[in-house]
Amino acid sequence: MTSTSSTTAHVPVAVLLDAAARQAVPLVHGTGDDVLTAPTPCADYDVRALLDHLHHVVVQFQELAAKKEADFSTTPSAVRPDTDWRAAFAREAGALVAAWAVPGAEEGTTGQMALPARTVAHMALLDLTVHAWDLAVSTGQPYEADPAVVAELVGAVEAMAPQARAYGVFGPEVPTPAHATELERVLALTGRNPRWRA
Repeated sequence: MTSTSSTTAHVPVAVLLDAAARQAVPLVHGTGDDVLTAPTPCADYDVRALLDHLHHVVVQFQELAAKKEADFSTTPSAVRPDTDWRAAFAREAGALVAAWAVPGAEEGTTGQMALPARTVAHMALLDLTVHAWDLAVSTGQPYEADPAVVAELVGAVEAMAPQARAYGVFGPEVPTPAHATELERVLALTGRNPRWRA
């Protein structure tokens, strides 16, 4: 795993975010109104709340790319009958990619905790990837994460897991078999059961 992560370290994070967004946007587009109250692997979220969170994430990480403060304290309602929330998510996902493609976005520190910018970008990449999986298994849609994205995330998530658990962002690691895929390993590190199904 270490060697895989090191070979992808040079990949610009905007390229990885673009690959993750290309997987996530069709899943959001394919989510019907009839499944908005379905459960998800995130115990606190039904599908609607998961979509609200995912939309909020892609907006706030644009701010962090620009070295501005982000606000994750409350999650606005993005999924409303009076909005085309599917198209809005696609626009914001594209804006997220563009924000991290700006020269210098990956350099220095950002956010209230002054974390390395690339670490923060990895958080955005993780949210976009893991929550896409959450949405897929909750709504019965197929999902296959981009291999380069997953390879980048394995090492990044291993590094951030202890602090993320201390802050209650990740749950306890779920045991995985030796033959687990890299995506299953990432999911398990965040506290998800890779075999979860609605």
